[in-house]
Amino acid sequence: LSLVGSEMCIRDRPNRYALGQNYPNPFNPSTTIQFELPDESHTKISIYDLLGREIIQLVNETYKAGYHEVIWNGKDSYGRTIPSGMYLYRMNANSFSSTRKLVFLK
Repeated sequence: LSLVGSEMCIRDRPNRYALGQNYPNPFNPSTTIQFELPDESHTKISIYDLLGREIIQLVNETYKAGYHEVIWNGKDSYGRTIPSGMYLYRMNANSFSSTRKLVFLK
């Protein structure tokens, strides 16, 4: 994001890979995760419990370069609402990898 005079210009394409902090956090019933890709990339984003077990895979596909977001409804891969607590979400795209924490509150 850059300011030009009093107008704001948004770049069409980010210059780096990035995984944003989810919002809201803590969340209930859903949260948004934003991510940036400087190049077209096969991208995977999954949610894990604190023991490292995958709860659900939110993204596993190729995205064009740009700014993206995915919304998670707090359910596991079987459609069950997860217990309250802290979880990790991880993004892998090309050689980029990043992990962040999120909190689900019932």
